[in-house]
Amino acid sequence: MATEQSLISPRAVSPSAPERSKEQSSAEPSSPSSAEELLPDDLAVVESLREACRQVTAQLATVIIGQQNIIEEVLISIFCRGHVLLTGVPGLAKTLLIDSVSRVLDLKFRRIQFTPDLMPSDITGTEVLQEDRSNGTRNFRFVEGPIFSNMVLADEINRAPPKTQAALLEAMQERHVTVAGQTMALPSPFFVMATRNPIEQEGTYPLPEAQLDRFLFNIVVDYPESADEFRIIRQAASGKRPNLKKMLDADQILKLQDAVLNVPVADHVIAYARDLVQATRPHRAEAPGFIREMVQWGAGPRAGIALVTSAKARAILQGRLHVTTGDIAAVALPVLRHRVVTTFNADASGISRDDVVRQLLQEIRRKRPRE
Repeated sequence: MATEQSLISPRAVSPSAPERSKEQSSAEPSSPSSAEELLPDDLAVVESLREACRQVTAQLATVIIGQQNIIEEVLISIFCRGHVLLTGVPGLAKTLLIDSVSRVLDLKFRRIQFTPDLMPSDITGTEVLQEDRSNGTRNFRFVEGPIFSNMVLADEINRAPPKTQAALLEAMQERHVTVAGQTMALPSPFFVMATRNPIEQEGTYPLPEAQLDRFLFNIVVDYPESADEFRIIRQAASGKRPNLKKMLDADQILKLQDAVLNVPVADHVIAYARDLVQATRPHRAEAPGFIREMVQWGAGPRAGIALVTSAKARAILQGRLHVTTGDIAAVALPVLRHRVVTTFNADASGISRDDVVRQLLQEIRRKRPRE
């Protein structure tokens, strides 16, 4: 049908040599797609990133049993300078995971328990009147809040009122806070790792779509497998907690973040990410019928940037120096699940955002089996 034409433009498929030459001469210039385009220093940093991630993952696996995909996605977000929203019921080690990551990466870590009476100054800090006993004068002195850390755990973020969420939004997006008319930069690197309980809605404030869009990933933490749960219970009952070693520091993480940005991406991979995001928008002609029926609002351009950036980090973790459309598809769920707004009909039918994204990926795979 005309309304269900290909979700991916012709540039999303790697063309033959004559077609590629013709396309590159008439369309946008081609991006580098091999490790040869990377500088020697970048190659060395990328190799160190791969080894560091292997060691960090091994360290975290001694504390966080199972959940290997969750650990990988958290590390991807860190190396992409992204914030993470962890969604899951209580008792699934979300807080333990974030605390363990901060210790392995040797980052300054603070935990904020969000409650309905939490004020913006409780997280950003406030000015206090201090008396100088030597001359009797009084001056205001700024006392930093817990937001001035490398890694901030916003526990149960949806329990904070909108005013406090707005202060956190500024910190997430601008990486600075404004107090008493003065702007103060936050430490670098800076990450917000937020948790959200999906089963209790009483006394909570739904996160605005604008704030959700600032999270690189929305990671769903599910119940562990049977064998993993047995190991979790046995380890907890023994009273022994593994000692975590510090594998990286803040300066090394900043260098690794720069290396991820320098990983080349071919034009057809970028086009795949672009068209995948555009296919979530129900008003576009190329959107399939189920998107127009189930989706009220699709993802914005920030989703395409998140797809490509996180796919770079994933490629390195997988031992490759180039990004494929498979990397884009692998990070599609955590990138898109909080950026797609479903319709009332979809909600009434029990169709979740994950279902919509999975069906869209299947549609792309059916239309483009080679990718």
